[in-house]
Amino acid sequence: MRRPTIGVFDSGFGGLTVLKALLELIPEADYLYFGDTARLPYGSKSVETVGRYAVEAAHYLEGHGAQVLVIACNTATALALDRIIAAADVPVVGVVEPGAEAAAAVSKNKKVVVVGTEATVSSHAYRKALEMRGVEAREKACPLLVPLVEEGWVEHPVTDQVAGIYLAEAFADGFHDADALVLGCTHYPLLKAVLRKAAPAHVSIVDSAESTAQVVAGQLEGLLVPPAGDEERRRAPRIKFFATDSVEKFRRLGERFLGRPIEDVEHVDLKE
Repeated sequence: MRRPTIGVFDSGFGGLTVLKALLELIPEADYLYFGDTARLPYGSKSVETVGRYAVEAAHYLEGHGAQVLVIACNTATALALDRIIAAADVPVVGVVEPGAEAAAAVSKNKKVVVVGTEATVSSHAYRKALEMRGVEAREKACPLLVPLVEEGWVEHPVTDQVAGIYLAEAFADGFHDADALVLGCTHYPLLKAVLRKAAPAHVSIVDSAESTAQVVAGQLEGLLVPPAGDEERRRAPRIKFFATDSVEKFRRLGERFLGRPIEDVEHVDLKE
């Protein structure tokens, strides 16, 4: 039996934090990563457009052998997960439900703060998912954090300041006793240390990327037989990247998110 192939889709680079979590948890799989870098950000686009783009990418990954699809984009998960599931022929995992599930499990006070982009927050996908689990949620849009991460200002005092202002607002007015903070954007794992400092000391940080990797690992258990032969099982994962914009930029920026060199990037031109 050959190794399973997991397809990961995102509007750009952020989903590489999900891929990183998957590689750590499931090294015995191979991976395909599709970054729709020519059409990002998805956050400012309509539900219809995001759905269309996401379904195109899902079909592309399936066509290249993906046996499970991970929608590593919070916006695409929030706006188009049902549509992707309906269009795909393989199991699909989004990032919202695993993040909500992990937060509900960790919160003793049943009060949670979710930080994310404007689009993810206005979809209320996390709030709905948390309320279904009996947890009160406050969602806070932090639009400045993504550009700061992409600028490489992870350790810049400006980023500390911006994060401090956002979280002070998020935990104010009746939410000072919230005891979990969900990172509802795949760029935010790079800011974990910054957000840890800015959040109240009693707060647990829930990384949707890690929670999603755990759900995928669980799905694979029942779904795919591990490869025969020790050598096949032990070899490093093969990772192939597809980007709809500059391959060079994808390599350069992507390494920051993945924490390892990015080799095999193919440019893909999806027709509008």
